[in-house]
Amino acid sequence: MKKLFSATVLLFVVAFASAQNAQKVNVFLGSSGDHGQMSPAASTPFGMLSIGPQTYPKLHMGYEHRAKIFLGFTHNRVEGVGCQGSGGNILIKPFIGNDAAACVLNKATENAGLGFYQLAFANNIKVAIAVNGNTGVEDYIFPESSSKGFLIDLSHTLANKFVAEEHQVANNGISGWIDSRTTCNVGTYRVYYAIKFGGPVMLKAVGEHELLANVGNTAHMQIHVAFSSVDVQHAKAALTDADLLAIKNAGHNNWNSLLSNVTVKGDANREKLFYSLLYRTMQSPYLVSEKDGSYRATDGSLQHTNGQVYNGWAIWDNYRTQLPLLALLYPDKYQYMVNSIAGMYKYGKKDYATQHEPSNTVRTEHAMVVLLDAYRKGFKVDFKSIADSLVAEAGRLDFTHPDKALESSYDIWALSEIMKIMGKTELSAKYRQQALQYKEYWNKDFKDLTKPDVDRVSARGMYQGTIWQYRWLVPFDNKGLMELAGGEEEYLKQLNEFFDNDYYNHANEPDIQAPLMFNATSQPWRSQYLVQKYAVDTVVQYYFNDNSRGIDPFVDVIYQNKPDTYIRTMDDDAGAMSAWYVFAATGIFPACSGWPVYYLSVPLFNEVQLKTGGQNFIVKVVNYAPQRRYIQSVTLNGKPLNRNWLTHQEIIKGGTLIITAADKPNQNFGLTNQWISSVDMQ
Repeated sequence: MKKLFSATVLLFVVAFASAQNAQKVNVFLGSSGDHGQMSPAASTPFGMLSIGPQTYPKLHMGYEHRAKIFLGFTHNRVEGVGCQGSGGNILIKPFIGNDAAACVLNKATENAGLGFYQLAFANNIKVAIAVNGNTGVEDYIFPESSSKGFLIDLSHTLANKFVAEEHQVANNGISGWIDSRTTCNVGTYRVYYAIKFGGPVMLKAVGEHELLANVGNTAHMQIHVAFSSVDVQHAKAALTDADLLAIKNAGHNNWNSLLSNVTVKGDANREKLFYSLLYRTMQSPYLVSEKDGSYRATDGSLQHTNGQVYNGWAIWDNYRTQLPLLALLYPDKYQYMVNSIAGMYKYGKKDYATQHEPSNTVRTEHAMVVLLDAYRKGFKVDFKSIADSLVAEAGRLDFTHPDKALESSYDIWALSEIMKIMGKTELSAKYRQQALQYKEYWNKDFKDLTKPDVDRVSARGMYQGTIWQYRWLVPFDNKGLMELAGGEEEYLKQLNEFFDNDYYNHANEPDIQAPLMFNATSQPWRSQYLVQKYAVDTVVQYYFNDNSRGIDPFVDVIYQNKPDTYIRTMDDDAGAMSAWYVFAATGIFPACSGWPVYYLSVPLFNEVQLKTGGQNFIVKVVNYAPQRRYIQSVTLNGKPLNRNWLTHQEIIKGGTLIITAADKPNQNFGLTNQWISSVDMQ
C-alpha cells in the first residue's frame, strides 16, 4: 500500500507540473493566523464542494497552517470571510483502533494544489483528495489494525449554526440533506449530498447526527462525495466511479483554463503571487444549477433555466473589485452571474440571506450598483421584470448611520440611472435628488475633521471603519465631493493628510477606492504611486478589524506569498482583496462601479495579456523597472493616448496599450480629458 500511495503522489506531481500558470499557485497563501482566512481545500472554479482539513485550533476556514491536531475533513466553506468562517458541513474523520479522537498531522507529508489535497498522519493513515465540479473523491490508506473506519458528523459546521438534517443509509452509502445557518448566522441554506464508499462498510448510528463506518480488514478505501443544491437525486447522479487521478486532472485543467485568461511576464516570484491571488478570485459565487437546468431559487422553489444560475454572494465586499474582474475576464460566466443577481429580486432577496438559500452566502447590498455596472459594460439586464422590486428595495435602504447614509446614496444613484435607462424620467429625477442628499449627511458627519472620534473605528455606529475612511465613499460624484471638501486645493490637502498620516485602512473595504482618487485631481501621478505602494511596498497600517488606531501598527508588505500574508484581521472577503491586487498588477483599475471606465497605472509586470470575450488586450511597459512607477506617456494601438483612463469597450475589443514608465512623475500626463464622476454625467 505504501507503493500505491507513493505512485499517487508522483502522478499528482507530474500532472501538477504540466500546466504553466496553474503550477504557480500557492493554495496555502493566507491560511495561517488571522491573515486572509483562506484555506488549501480542494475545490473547483465556482464550485460549492470544497474538501479540506479541520484542525485544532481552527481559523475561519477550519484550518490553521501551523496546527498539527486533526479533527476531520469538511466539505464546504466560503473562502476568506468574517464571522469566524462559514460552512464546514459533513465532517469525516478516519481512525484506527478504538480511538476516533483527534490525531496528529505529519506536516512534512502535506501537499496541495489546484483541486487536490493530500497528507499523512502520525498514526500512518494516508489520504489524497481531489475535486472537480460538485463531485470529489477521498482516497484513504490504512495501516494494519484490528479496527479501522470513519466517524461521520452530519451536524458539524465551522461557526454558523446547524439547523436540521435527514439522511438515509443504503447501498453502501449515505445520502440526505443538511440545513445550516448562512455566514454570520443570518439566513439558512440547504445542501443535498450523496456519499458512496468504494468497498464494504458497516454503518451504524452513534449519535443523533453521527455515524460510524467500520471498514473491517480493508486497507484501501475510497469515498466518493457529491453535492447538489436541487435534490438528493441530482447529488447521487453526480457521483462518479472515476479514479482519483482522473478527477484531479479534470479539476486541475478547469483551473488552468481560467487562469490562462491572464498572462503576465516579469519577476518569477511576483508571477507566483499574482496567480495565487487570481486563483482566490474564482472560488465564489457558486454554480448552483444542474446540467438539466434545474435549480432552487432563494425562496426554495424548484425552477428551470436554459443557462446557469449562481449563488453565494459577498457583494458588499467585492462589488468594486472581484465582480468587475470577473466581468472583464470571464464575460460568458458573468452574464449568468448577472442574471442570477437579477433573479434574486424575483424570488426573494435580503441584504444578507433568505431562509431558503441554495448555497451558503454572505450579503447582497449594492446589487443595484452591480446590475447598472453590468449593463453599461454590455451585459444584458432585464430591468423591466424587476423594476418594482428595485424600487421596493430602495424604500428599505438604511440612512440611520453616517456610513449607511453614503452607501445607500450610492444605491439610490444607481437606481436613478437605471430608471433613466428604462425611460422613466420622473422616477429617475426623483432618485437623483434623493441621491444628492448625501451632501447633507456628508456635511453633518464627515466635513469636520477636528472632532476627536474621526479616527475611531465604528464611531457613531459605523461598520468597521472610521469617519476618515468612509468620508471618501461617494464614488458616483467625485466632482460634488470635491466641492463639499472646499474645492480641489482643499480636497488635495485632505486626501494627502489621509495618506500621509496612514489613516487609510487596507484591511477592509470601506476606503479601498481612495488610492485612485487623485486621478480626479491635478495630481493623477499620486494615484500611480499609491496603487503600487499598497500592492508591493512596506507600508504602515494602524487599523485592524478589532480595534481603533492602535499603538502597535502593521509595518510590512501586505501582499506576500506565504500562509500569514495580509494585515492581521484582514479577510480576503470572497476574493475582494485578491482582486484589488490583480487590478493593481495589470495597470487598469475600475474607476467607479456603475460606469465602464478604468484608471491607468504602471503594471507590476513588463507585459500583461488579458483574454476577454475572445479578444486579447495587451499591456506592455517600456522602460520597466521596479522603481519606475509613474506614467511618462501612453499609446493605444499605436496612437498617443493623452488621458489616464480607458473604457470597457476599448479593452474588450482587443488591442495593445503601451505605457512608458519613469522614476519621476510626468505632472502633465492625465490632465487632458479627465474622467471625473459626477451625478450630471450622461
